[in-house]
Amino acid sequence: MEIIDILLTANFWAAALRIATPLIFGVLGALICERAGVLNLGIEGIFTAGAMAGWMAVWLGTGLWGGVLVAALAGGFFGLIHAILTVPLGLSQHVSGIGVTLLATSLSYFTYRTALPDVSSPPRIIPFQPLDIPILSDLPFIGPALFSQTALTMLALVMVFVTGWVLYRTPLGLAIRAVGDNPSSVEAQGLSVYALRIGAVVAGSSLMALGGAFLTMSAFDAFFFGMINGRGWVCIALTVFASWRPGKALLGALLFGAFDAFQVRLQTEVGAFLPSQVFLMMPYLLSIAALIIVARKADYPKALLVPWFKGQR
Repeated sequence: MEIIDILLTANFWAAALRIATPLIFGVLGALICERAGVLNLGIEGIFTAGAMAGWMAVWLGTGLWGGVLVAALAGGFFGLIHAILTVPLGLSQHVSGIGVTLLATSLSYFTYRTALPDVSSPPRIIPFQPLDIPILSDLPFIGPALFSQTALTMLALVMVFVTGWVLYRTPLGLAIRAVGDNPSSVEAQGLSVYALRIGAVVAGSSLMALGGAFLTMSAFDAFFFGMINGRGWVCIALTVFASWRPGKALLGALLFGAFDAFQVRLQTEVGAFLPSQVFLMMPYLLSIAALIIVARKADYPKALLVPWFKGQR
């Protein structure tokens, strides 16, 4: 199959969107945190916590949407820890984020091993199934590529519009963006900088956890060690690529998903001539190249990583 033929198939773009879905949740969560001035390097651990908590909740009988809620609550819990350490206490956002990643990852593995000490292969659940939307799923090309995805993928696409609407069309979004640029001006308006930043980090972390939940409840049907595989760190890079805008976050996630889906198909075509590791690193190399090009013009939130204390001018 020629390369151009691969890019013109609906199955390829359907796979790209599936691969991009956890990244969409993660990038949206990261940009909400950073728009409020807080870098959240806990994303890799929060992905793991969301994946494990959502899967285990479903395995215990909450139902799929109950598992999504549990995953979001787990993400919000670790986000709250990060927010308390970095907002009112003003501790290093880098150190706190790495600590949250280690804590969330270790606690997730500990909970899994405690609940299932003698299990060699994780129990399976019935994950979200691809939707069959009348008329839309039957459309040529766009039907199987876009409208035959699972409910969590559709939720991720909806959240792109919801996040953009909240950030750019509501007073709350204006306050979040202002607190990430000039928190003292927000305090002068009588608003609580602490409440806005803590709320943004908790909400953003809940979205990050849904990225992990997608892996265990939609892409796969079980939780296993190492399944996050660096997706959280990719989201941090894609946030810069997106210039902290939801629409560009969707574009960056789709771009990475397309690179990843393309390397899988390329392996079957020319895999006999090159080691598989060459193909596996392709999406990361291309993402780094795109990041270098775009990041030079990135408009960072001016108060990102800058601690703020009440009464400060």
